[in-house]
Amino acid sequence: MGQQHRTPRRRRRDLTASTPRGKLVQWVHGDLVLLWKLIQQWEPPVADQSQLVRQWRLLRILGARRLGVTVKDLAEELEVSEKTIRRDLDILREVGFPLCEETESHGRKRFKIAQAQGVEISLNYEEALSLFAGRRLLETLAGTPFAEPARAAFQKIRSILSESAIRYVDNLADKFCETSVGLSDYRGKYDIVDTLLLAIDEKKTVHITYQSLHATEPVTYDIRPYGLVRHRGSLYLVGYSNEHRDIRHWKVDRVFDVELTRIPFTIPESFNLKDHLDQQFGIYGGSDVEDVCVRFSPTVARYVMEKSWHPSQKLTQQKSGHVIAEFRLSGLPEFKSWILSFGRHAEVLRPESLREELIEEFKILAAMYQGDGAAAQPHRHDAPKRPHTAGG
Repeated sequence: MGQQHRTPRRRRRDLTASTPRGKLVQWVHGDLVLLWKLIQQWEPPVADQSQLVRQWRLLRILGARRLGVTVKDLAEELEVSEKTIRRDLDILREVGFPLCEETESHGRKRFKIAQAQGVEISLNYEEALSLFAGRRLLETLAGTPFAEPARAAFQKIRSILSESAIRYVDNLADKFCETSVGLSDYRGKYDIVDTLLLAIDEKKTVHITYQSLHATEPVTYDIRPYGLVRHRGSLYLVGYSNEHRDIRHWKVDRVFDVELTRIPFTIPESFNLKDHLDQQFGIYGGSDVEDVCVRFSPTVARYVMEKSWHPSQKLTQQKSGHVIAEFRLSGLPEFKSWILSFGRHAEVLRPESLREELIEEFKILAAMYQGDGAAAQPHRHDAPKRPHTAGG
C-alpha cells in the first residue's frame, strides 16, 4: 500500500447527536424492521440454506396478513407440513423477528408480525452509509421478490424523516453508486423468479421455456433447479437437465415461462453450488479441469496482482516486471474473452489448445481490421466451441 499522510483524527460523527446535519433517530416499523434484522442479525441455525427461501416467503405472508394466519393455512400455502411451519416459526422467533400469536374463542391460533408502535434505530455515519449503499445495490434486483419489500422499507424511512434529513441522506446516497453497464432488467420477470425460488426451496422439478442466444425458437426443458447465481448483473439458474443428463446453466433473461410440477428430486450430497462455480472462470463451465498459465506484461501487472480472479489463482511477480498467472479451470470460454481484453499484454503459455484458438482469433481480427471482410469470416470447422451450458 502507498504511504498515507497523517491527518488529525476526528471524532466519529453520530447522526443521533445534535449537529447541523440533524438527527437520524426515528421510529420505524413493518418492513424496515424485517429488512434491518435480516441484514444485520440473521445467521441461520440450520445447514440447509434452501429453508431461507421458504422462511422469507413465510415472513412476507405474516407481514401482509393483518388479521394473522393459522399454521394449517401457512402449511397449505407453502405446500409443506404443519410441523415444518411450526419449526420455521420457532427459528424466526429465536433470531429476533417480532412474531405474535392470538388465540381465538374456539382455541385456534393465528400468527402475524407484531405491529408495534415502532422500534428506535440509532444510526451513526458508517451505518447510515452502509444502509443506503445497500439500497443502491438492491436496485439492480428490481422486479425480483426481494426488491419490493426493500423498496417499501426505504419509502417508510423517507416518510418519517424531516426535509433536512431527507436532503442529507439523499446526498449521502449520491456518493455511492454502481455502474449499470450490461445489467439485466427483471421488472417483467417477477413471477418467473418467484416460481424458480419456490421450486429450489421445495426441490420440485420445473418445465422451463427457454431460448438460448443462438436459437431461433424457444425449447422446453425439464429441470431439477439447484440454485440461482448472480453473475455480472444477470441471474442464472443452475440445475440438472433431464434431457442432457448433466448440470447446466440457464440465463433467467431468456426464460419465457416456468411451470412448477409436483415431481420431487434430491440434490446429490456431493453437489455444492459454490464448489461447482469455483471450478469455472465465471458462469460457463466444462467437463474437464485444465491447468492454465498466462504471462502478463509489466503494463498490466499491477492491475492483475491487485485482484482476486479465481480461487485457484497463483500469481508470481517476475524480476522483469511480468506476472505469471496460473489457474485450474473447467471450461475456458469466459477465460478466453478475459484474456482477449488484455490484447498484446497477455500471452497464454498453456494449454496449447487455448493458445492455438487465440492465434486463429488474432488472425481473423487482423484480416478484419485490414479490410479483408471475406477473410475475417471463420470457416465452419473453425468456429469456437459452444460453452458447456444451455444458456449460451
